[in-house]
Amino acid sequence: MAHRSTRRDPPIFGQRLAALRRQHGLTQPELGDKLGISTKMVDYYEHRARNPSIAIVQRAAELFAVSVADLLGEGAVPPPTRKKPGPPSALEERIEQLRKLPRTQQDVVIKMIDGLLAAASR
Repeated sequence: MAHRSTRRDPPIFGQRLAALRRQHGLTQPELGDKLGISTKMVDYYEHRARNPSIAIVQRAAELFAVSVADLLGEGAVPPPTRKKPGPPSALEERIEQLRKLPRTQQDVVIKMIDGLLAAASR
């Protein structure tokens, strides 16, 4: 009797979620933290989930700045980035902190940065 593999290819959503996670240098635990789910759930979504919850799809799309259609296989997959996997740089961490500020505070910080850059280029 021929051996039949029970292993299936991950669903499109899982393939795209895993690719985006790797492109952004995130581990499964880090992605789980950002999405508010466990590492086991990240693994499940990446390898087996045939019908992911809409809440997870929407959160992942927002996190990775792609459309829901892209994550579900109805749109183009963003090209891979050349960024090395691993922890974010100090600059990337500051940018993430800046994104979390209210818009008015972001504008103040950006003006300060613009002033410093202008002074440094003289």
